[in-house]
Amino acid sequence: MQLRTLGRSSLRVAPLCLGGNVFDWTATEAASFAVLDALIGAGLNFIDTADVYSVWVPGHRGGESETVIGNWLKRGAKRQDVVIATKVGMAMAPDRKGLSAAHIAQSVDGSLRRWQTDYIDLYFSHCDDAGVPMEETLGAHQKLLSQGKVRAIGASNFTAPRLSEALQVSRKHGLPRYEVLQPHYNLYARSDYESALEPLCLEQQIGVVSYFALASGFLSGKYRTPADAAKSPRGKGIVKEFLNERGLRILAALDDVGRRYGASAASVALAWQIARPSITAPIASATTVNQLAELVAATRLNLDTAAIEQLELASR
Repeated sequence: MQLRTLGRSSLRVAPLCLGGNVFDWTATEAASFAVLDALIGAGLNFIDTADVYSVWVPGHRGGESETVIGNWLKRGAKRQDVVIATKVGMAMAPDRKGLSAAHIAQSVDGSLRRWQTDYIDLYFSHCDDAGVPMEETLGAHQKLLSQGKVRAIGASNFTAPRLSEALQVSRKHGLPRYEVLQPHYNLYARSDYESALEPLCLEQQIGVVSYFALASGFLSGKYRTPADAAKSPRGKGIVKEFLNERGLRILAALDDVGRRYGASAASVALAWQIARPSITAPIASATTVNQLAELVAATRLNLDTAAIEQLELASR
């Protein structure tokens, strides 16, 4: 597997990242272990999670996904063989949120405890916090880097102006910079990223790890009618957002390219992102080993210019 560098950091990752949001939510711990084992067996090494996963599930308090990963590491996975990202900032509880130095210091120790390890490879500010000076947030990250608790930092859900401001603050005050951006980006949702964030990331050599890479599963092709969507917890949102003329046109293009390459719609959609120069690795989740195989196949799929142009025309 050819690895890619995340921004200007020392981290080297596979061109596809496994999303851990499903761990102990729609995937049991045993199923999650099987997917993680298969990920390593396929030569991939990159996993993404967050402290807040999966606080939205009744009876959960957050940290469930991190706990599964920690139990998997304890079970025998080699820590040095994986690059794991987690995040801080979204609300774990009304009084546990944001990017203050105090909350970051408390949260990082909670993540490490759940992982049962002593360092985080990539630590994201999960969402912008305009109520906290960037100097405070970046200063807190600097302390974690100097302590060896974190190897690199990233920003998730930042606008281009706010990411640019963060980079300026880093330069001005000699603080660490965000080496990676995690934006919402896929074949359906293109404009926000491509208009302003992508040029900034290319100019500043910032790695990009995109989430919702399969548009909540829509780009896998399994939701083509309201009846299909009704079978999923995400169904109402899929019908409202994606089941329209443009969405179906994108699926038709994915089907056509997939037939030519002998690949699934999901593999083609991910391969389109992997081929984009600004993208380091799209994030996609899997609840079974069979689903993971579709994702892994994308890393071996080299789309030609005609296929890329066909997909971009359909999604324009």
